[in-house]
Amino acid sequence: MVLGTIGFAAGLLSGLLGVGGGFILVPLQVVFARIGQHQAHGTSLVGIIPGSLVALLIYYFGSRQPQADLAFAGLLVAGSVFGAYVGARFMSRIPERALKYAMTFVLLGLGLKELLAP
Repeated sequence: MVLGTIGFAAGLLSGLLGVGGGFILVPLQVVFARIGQHQAHGTSLVGIIPGSLVALLIYYFGSRQPQADLAFAGLLVAGSVFGAYVGARFMSRIPERALKYAMTFVLLGLGLKELLAP
């Protein structure tokens, strides 16, 4: 039930605001589902795949004027696949506590950036 609710919240925010994944799924899994940081990161990456496919159907095929540029998205996908591979290999070597602090620092930094210079 908790994970389904977390998934719903991530999907809702992803559809509305274009965020989800690491910004929503990881912290909510760690805090509310009590999942370890490493497992939350991996689960988040796997969990965004179906939502991304649904978003593709809606944003590209579900409107008169496509809201996604497939050529640009293809470049993003290529970079993301390579980056995810490198990041996952690197992440597995980072201790749980350090990973938690890094995640906190990134989220706080981005939040402050949005507050001060939207």
